[in-house]
Amino acid sequence: MKFELLHTSAGSRARAGQFHTAHGAVETPVFMPVGTVGSVKGIHFKDLKEDIKARIILGNTYHLYLRPGIEVLEKAGGLHRFNGWDKPILTDSGGFQVFSLGDIRKITPFRARFQSHIDGSRHLFTPESVVDIQRSIGADIMMAFDECTPGDADYDYAKKSLELTQRWLGRCMDRFGATQAKYGYNQTLFPIVQGCVYPDLRVKAAEQAASFNADGYAIGGLSVGEKEEDMYAMIEVVNAILPLDRPRYLMGVGNPVNILEGIDRGIDMFDCVMPTRNGRNGMLFTRNGVINIRNNKWATDFSPVDPEGSSFVDHQYTKAYLRHLFQAKEMLGPMIGSMHNLAFYLWLVDEARNQIFQGTFKPWKEQMVKQMRNRL
Repeated sequence: MKFELLHTSAGSRARAGQFHTAHGAVETPVFMPVGTVGSVKGIHFKDLKEDIKARIILGNTYHLYLRPGIEVLEKAGGLHRFNGWDKPILTDSGGFQVFSLGDIRKITPFRARFQSHIDGSRHLFTPESVVDIQRSIGADIMMAFDECTPGDADYDYAKKSLELTQRWLGRCMDRFGATQAKYGYNQTLFPIVQGCVYPDLRVKAAEQAASFNADGYAIGGLSVGEKEEDMYAMIEVVNAILPLDRPRYLMGVGNPVNILEGIDRGIDMFDCVMPTRNGRNGMLFTRNGVINIRNNKWATDFSPVDPEGSSFVDHQYTKAYLRHLFQAKEMLGPMIGSMHNLAFYLWLVDEARNQIFQGTFKPWKEQMVKQMRNRL
């Protein structure tokens, strides 16, 4: 995977670039809609491409392994052919999902045992098997298997967790180097930098990850309960070590303010379920702040959700109409809400890119952060 660093921002570490995969080029900064089980909830791929203008989506190894299963995906010729998405796909390793299972998983130095959240059946993930599963899924960008450390973990726990992740990373890279892609195009594997909120652990993790000379790098274990200022501090620590000529991916982050602050600190790639999850529940992001569309104040407001952005999807849907859909429990309401939020996120990173090229990113970002913190 080739990455081109095209422009940097004055007074900031913000960067504009582009990386190339077998399924197309992706301009950065980029937000990746989350398609956990091979679909972005409630959104047709046609709308995702044409209206929302997504360039890459994310799938999840844990969920796709359980359903539809690797045998089905291999028979289909990989996830691209199975779901019809012809642009790049990134898969996360399933480490966060296994971590989230709590009492129905057990992690050892060699493997992670867990029970399916669907039917309770027992399964086993190793660094090697997770690479093999992602080979079968056919993602353009694969993630190394890691243990996601809670944001409030004490130092001893975080240190032991990082040691486990580092051992697993070596095994993942070995397995990746010893195997081939299955569907006639190249794949790449990103190491994940863990270390919780402890700078020395993050430095150790970033240095090990960088030593593999990978095509790109992910930063994990943030936005999992730590303070916001700690998240930003850890991004700065890690990005001071990771190579400048490779993309940096901040996993699972976050709200629009987090994204702009991440871009300001040199992050290139983001994903999060927030735009679709919040959209399904009537919480809508706009450039002037956040709207709870269920509130009575919008009942007779016949203006677009975000007048300046023509609601990013279709200006014909007014606040009053969208509130009516949610009140009536009509499925179209959550669909429009999800589409609006995703389109806003894609607009936000595209506009950030424009501002980087124009040399005005820093003042624009500061103004946008103030506006987007408003509750309308």
